[in-house]
Amino acid sequence: MNTVQAFSPKPPTERQKAFSFRRAPLFAAMISGFALMSASPLYAADDAEVEALKAEIYRLRQELSAQRGETAPAAAGEAASTAAPVAAGQQYQPEEPQALDAVVVRSRNRIERLQDVPLSISVVTGKELDRLAANDLSEIVKRVGNVSWNRGNQRTFSLSIRGLGKAGQTEAQDPSIGLIVDGVSYAYNALASSYNFHDIEAVEVTRGPQGTLLGKNSSLGSVNFVTRKPSFTPSADYSLLFGEHDRVVGKFAAGGPIVDGLLAYRISAVGEKGNGDIKNRSNKDMSYQNIERFSGRAQFLLTPSTDFSARIALEVTPRAAETTNGRTTNTPTAGLRYSNGTAWRATTAEAALNRPYFQGVKDYSINDYYRQRYVNADSARGLVTGSHGASAELNWQVGSHTLTSITAYRDYHFNAVNDEGTPFDVYRNAGGFWNDYKQRSQEFRISSDSGGFVDYQAGLYYINVSNSVDYQRDWGHDAGAWFANAARYGRLSADAAGQRLLADSLDGLSMSYNSPTGLQKIHNTSTAVFGQANWHLSEPLTLTTGIRLTRENRENYGSSFIRDNGRGGALNPDVVNGVNLGGFNSDATGALGANSIEQAALADAVAQQYFGVANYGALTADQRQQVADAKATRRAAIGVVFNKAKARSFNDIQKAFVLSPSYKVNENLTTYVSAQYGEKAGISQFTNGVSNKIDAEKTTSYEIGFKSALFQKTLILNANLYLTNVKDFQQSVQAYDEYTTRANNDGTLYYTSATGSVPRVQSKGLELDGVYSGIKYTTLRFSGAYTDARYKKFKNAAQPAENGYTGAAPYRDLSGKVLPGASKFTANIGVDYRIPVLNDKEFHVDFNTEYHTKYYSDNALSRYSIIKAGSITDFGIGLGARNQSYDVSLVVKNLFDDDAKLTSGATSYTPALGRWIGIQFTGKL
Repeated sequence: MNTVQAFSPKPPTERQKAFSFRRAPLFAAMISGFALMSASPLYAADDAEVEALKAEIYRLRQELSAQRGETAPAAAGEAASTAAPVAAGQQYQPEEPQALDAVVVRSRNRIERLQDVPLSISVVTGKELDRLAANDLSEIVKRVGNVSWNRGNQRTFSLSIRGLGKAGQTEAQDPSIGLIVDGVSYAYNALASSYNFHDIEAVEVTRGPQGTLLGKNSSLGSVNFVTRKPSFTPSADYSLLFGEHDRVVGKFAAGGPIVDGLLAYRISAVGEKGNGDIKNRSNKDMSYQNIERFSGRAQFLLTPSTDFSARIALEVTPRAAETTNGRTTNTPTAGLRYSNGTAWRATTAEAALNRPYFQGVKDYSINDYYRQRYVNADSARGLVTGSHGASAELNWQVGSHTLTSITAYRDYHFNAVNDEGTPFDVYRNAGGFWNDYKQRSQEFRISSDSGGFVDYQAGLYYINVSNSVDYQRDWGHDAGAWFANAARYGRLSADAAGQRLLADSLDGLSMSYNSPTGLQKIHNTSTAVFGQANWHLSEPLTLTTGIRLTRENRENYGSSFIRDNGRGGALNPDVVNGVNLGGFNSDATGALGANSIEQAALADAVAQQYFGVANYGALTADQRQQVADAKATRRAAIGVVFNKAKARSFNDIQKAFVLSPSYKVNENLTTYVSAQYGEKAGISQFTNGVSNKIDAEKTTSYEIGFKSALFQKTLILNANLYLTNVKDFQQSVQAYDEYTTRANNDGTLYYTSATGSVPRVQSKGLELDGVYSGIKYTTLRFSGAYTDARYKKFKNAAQPAENGYTGAAPYRDLSGKVLPGASKFTANIGVDYRIPVLNDKEFHVDFNTEYHTKYYSDNALSRYSIIKAGSITDFGIGLGARNQSYDVSLVVKNLFDDDAKLTSGATSYTPALGRWIGIQFTGKL
């Protein structure tokens, strides 16, 4: 029997000096935390992967136990994680069932046991993500309960928690669900969209309003990414994945000392490239959705003393293109009926493709438009994205407090060039989007040591955001024949002069287009003070309180204008919304109105160019009508224009608080109640060129739950009931259209779809989260949720597609209806089976299944948007060395080839991503 000795009074060694956390209380806390992480299959520190350091952690833990007079049994799971590799010929001894109550989280800026945090939190480790090659945000959230990724492109996607959040965001709008990476808050979801998260230690999802502890406030919850940090223990690991559609993923990470005990580093990089499953016949090298992502991170840790450490991180994601937009299958309207029984109108594309102009050319017909496995888009290009980031985190231990400073910068670039989906020269850019985003943030925080009657954290936070947004649209030679209504097309296509007018009406026209934004310059600032305290009222009873005050300022400058007149500048209107477009004044029949000398000369030039007559007065009535038709087609395309203006600013103080008592019934059961309140800033924006300020979103969330460890701590079972009420929920609504009402001036009130406020929304339900390791060699993670998310008051919702018949009301009442994207039941199960074989090898099987019941995929709750119930299973099987020097795995995404649509509508849908198979090689160098 080994004798455990207390700490030696000898001076520390050089290796011991390398740890910047050697102050006695902090040292003990950190060592205990790392030991807990080493024991947990859910959350392991990066250093714990190095065998020598694992052994040191285990030894120090024993010494700590001895110093405290405690028994130091072998930590659960340490038989596998801290022992030396099995020697040749030696019989492997299977480990005992693992104790799981040591899972730790950092969502509250401390290393804490998950079971001690009185909030609904889910954790997934980087190791688990790596095993099944779950690299991006959409795959990561499949592994946590009651969180969903709502499909969009790299800019328009959104996250939902508890059925709330599907509405997404505009560039002028804050996200409702915060994204945090290594303590840096992202104020724009797109920062995480086209990015492969790599070298991840853990991902933590916290539900309910956040903001009393750190960074930027969020009204519905947060997703916190923790990367692996620099260490003075050398390490290097790699991963290579080869799979279908010529997909290759490579990852590398390495770290260690630069100057032992003073300066350490960690570098990591990931590159992914592959084709999509749908080809573009207009460009055979283009597929939907291809993948092209590269990113790297370099971190440096400086520890000049035992009291101070500094971590510098630099990140880059070079610009690359992915064809996300356009992975759509079009469906015929033939046979469809509106809800009033009338026949469905043909779409613009269907009407155009049935015209003689588009038939029998380019080996393309309307049947090709409905094809599923290929597209034929002549102008489409990949969506280009890229970003850079830098941060500096300083920690200074002063007595019983830690002072923290986090300074950060992040930018993001997005450029989309889209197409209408045919080989014709209709759009040269069917709604492109140029976006340059920058954020700069500073946080100061003070944290007391844990323990005593009260421990607390408090801080100051500032973030400055600038976002330049330009929604672009460019028309081609065939656009006039595509967009002219039936009557105008018929008159213009009747003769050669009309055909030239038809082509020139839109050919080369380029705009900063007001659908939805035009050109915007957005400036947002937030300045906050926050604090949170844990009051230990008795041994079992703790009361957590927190408060935050944030001064929010939102400004938006916008305009919509013609960039290039193309071939048809002479066909412009004269004045639109007070903006002089340089055309001449004429009515719907082509008759001239009041014009200047210059305008009259322009009208004469049009008559000479297209009809060969001396002046406009020499035109026949039919010829004047053709001019009027071409001008009307162009006017309809130009839409809303307005000179540069400033939208009404949003300036207000936003509040947040938390009140949460927790009671530790015994060492295996903790109960808690929480009340959380948070606000999201209002929006400074335009609707068709008219300022339309939106109120702040206000969320109140109540939760009651328990956290338990059962069956000798082999089962962690956490559950809670929650009720979330949201006032002025920000999403798309039918808003009064002042611009169109004023322009038409016909006594009718017009409405348009715009971001607005839903008066009241509610989500309530039950959440279950657990891990079980009582089965030999197996860890089972599971979660489930029942969610009832509904509009409590929403009287101005958009009409669904089936109500698009002539004469339908401009909006409808959705009060009492379920929210889009909200499944009633969701579940997740993950299994990790690992068994020793061949003495020093390990055979493993992993799978993760995400299940959801049906839900609506559009905000209008169209019956055509229903996504059926389904599940996606990812699977892996492999063999590797127990010392992790190598591993080979077969990885399968969507194992059972689930074909549930990703989005759905009356006339198109986004098909499922089919089964994908790859081989992954991982190891340590």
